Amino acid sequence: MGGVAAVVVVIATWFVLQVYPIGGPGRSVSVTVHAGDSMSTIADELHTAGVIASPLAFRLDAVLFGAPTVYPGTYVFRQASSFAAVKGVFAAPVISVVPGLTLHEVALQVASRVGDSFANRFVIDAERAAARSPYAPRGSLEGLIGVGQYRLTPQVTPRVLVEQMVTSFNAQAASVGLSSSTTRAGLSAYQLVIAASIVEKEGYYARNMPKVARVIFNRLARGGPLQMDATILYALGMDGGAVTHAMLRTRSPYNTYLTNGLTPTPICTVSTTALRAVLNAPPGPWLYFTVVDRSGNEAFSSTFAQQLANERLAASRGVS
Repeated sequence: MGGVAAVVVVIATWFVLQVYPIGGPGRSVSVTVHAGDSMSTIADELHTAGVIASPLAFRLDAVLFGAPTVYPGTYVFRQASSFAAVKGVFAAPVISVVPGLTLHEVALQVASRVGDSFANRFVIDAERAAARSPYAPRGSLEGLIGVGQYRLTPQVTPRVLVEQMVTSFNAQAASVGLSSSTTRAGLSAYQLVIAASIVEKEGYYARNMPKVARVIFNRLARGGPLQMDATILYALGMDGGAVTHAMLRTRSPYNTYLTNGLTPTPICTVSTTALRAVLNAPPGPWLYFTVVDRSGNEAFSSTFAQQLANERLAASRGVS
């Protein structure tokens, strides 16, 4: 019996040392979890990255004390972490930034996940980051944060979260050929991001975006107002919906019915699809567009008479 007890003690000691490794956590490493990965696969990846010493012990811990819920994505861990720390990373709140979200909507999401104090600090740090941006924005990071999921682990401060979002945008912009020195059609890089944000809202689907970008360029070249409904909705803090005649009279630099040219800042977070659309807008004479069916397809025209005909077609199909 003494021998059995000794073995049990040895096993228990080994297990505890795996759960709570001696020496404390090491450097940060990234581990990517793919859709369909088993707990065994995840444990092996954690072991390979040096996050845990024993995949067997991690799987045993999951059996004894419950397996964490793990979603696909890239996670940042410290090497030689305790199992509790690993589970904490997997369980960390996630901020999901999708194309079309405003910075205010992102801040509201942050507040809902980790509270107002963190969110308020996030807004302040975002303003400070805007002052350092190579795109020279007008005091706001609107449109200059990257699409993606951001995990709010204990190590992620508001400043770190902002830095992650800025780094993500810069990488996504570079992936489609946009840098702070890029110009197109007489527009600076920042103005191209503004145009892309309008394309994001007005085109909505990837198939519409290139021609919407060309419409914007053509209207800018023609002079006068852009007349884009999405900019008025942004001015009113609205996300979608019909624009009324009363809204058209809104006094705001974002009302592109009353103000010529682009809006002062982007109006939302942009996708690489929208950025690519403004960087590679197809040639064409289009000045107008409208949604013509319930699938979101848009028809483009070069004359107002054609636009009115498309609007009648849309109405006949029940699209207002």
